[in-house]
Amino acid sequence: MKLQIFGFVGLGLIGGSLAKALKRAMPDCYIMAYTRTAKTTETALADGVIDSICSSANDTQFARCDCIFLCAPVSSNVAALEQLKTIVRADCILSDVGSVKTDIHMAVERMGLNGRFIGGHPMTGSEKSGLQYAQAHLFENAYYILTPSPGTPSEWTESMKQLAASTGALPIILDYRQHDLATAAVSHLPHLIAASLVNTVHDLDSKEELMKTLAAGGFKDITRIASSSPEMWEQICLTNSDNIIEVMDTFIRLLTEARDAMRAGNGEAIYKMFEKSRDYRDSFPASGLGSIKKTYRIFCDVLDESGSIATVAAALASNGISIKNIGIVQSREFEEGVLRIEFYEEAPSRAAAALLRRQNYQVWER
Repeated sequence: MKLQIFGFVGLGLIGGSLAKALKRAMPDCYIMAYTRTAKTTETALADGVIDSICSSANDTQFARCDCIFLCAPVSSNVAALEQLKTIVRADCILSDVGSVKTDIHMAVERMGLNGRFIGGHPMTGSEKSGLQYAQAHLFENAYYILTPSPGTPSEWTESMKQLAASTGALPIILDYRQHDLATAAVSHLPHLIAASLVNTVHDLDSKEELMKTLAAGGFKDITRIASSSPEMWEQICLTNSDNIIEVMDTFIRLLTEARDAMRAGNGEAIYKMFEKSRDYRDSFPASGLGSIKKTYRIFCDVLDESGSIATVAAALASNGISIKNIGIVQSREFEEGVLRIEFYEEAPSRAAAALLRRQNYQVWER
């Protein structure tokens, strides 16, 4: 089954990145899109991300599509499905990109669309949101989970696997219920923990904001995802609440056990907790394939003198190495080098480390 004409409802970070990735993989494909904010589709059209603008989710242009991606919040996707189901062709694949699958699959069943819907979840992203942050390479080496509805033709599923692979992603087929429990543990709970950590510091901080001043290094790393879209995470927490609560109960139990061990002065229990987490964490694959996008960064020791950062940045730029961010690390409790440099991808990160080492800088890769 050849997929050539695509429709999008929503063009945020994921939808916009998917559209860009499809254009890169298949320059001759045709993409149409509807977004609730007209400026978004106007910008996408001007930038060549899409080929035409749809005026609504039930625009008759969508009848031409081989595949339609729902890239809005879950409630909006369900509403769009109601409009699309009477317009699209019988052989048009309907999909989405949401990180919760149960609600959309239940809606698909209610509407009699089983066999025509293949849920999708590219396990990638950023703390940023919106089309302006979309990148064609966002899916590279990231898992792309597909959840076919009952009765879906195997050749349709295979076509979607090939489509996901064309973006550089690694497609995996899962039952939607299995998907939602797994992502509750490895994606949804970490976002809740990050938000709670930030709010803990906010609530305990002094008027002088001492904690905020010292919140650098490790704290900023583990809470980076707390900057994600509140609208999106409200939807996720409400639509996957049962699974999130289940894994949250386990987390609370373990946190309570750690608190009780400290109160009792039980050093052995504390040691075993950190030993268990270290050993399991060290067994994780090194590649960043999960839903929380890996940050590629190096740390470099430089002298505290005028122009030191500019010298490093110029050396990288002159060798065609693009950086995402660069700055001094004020809190070095968990970091080795004083200069932190972030990259969008692994290759430039490794190239930068090699280059700076050749120039006699001391470099650590993280």
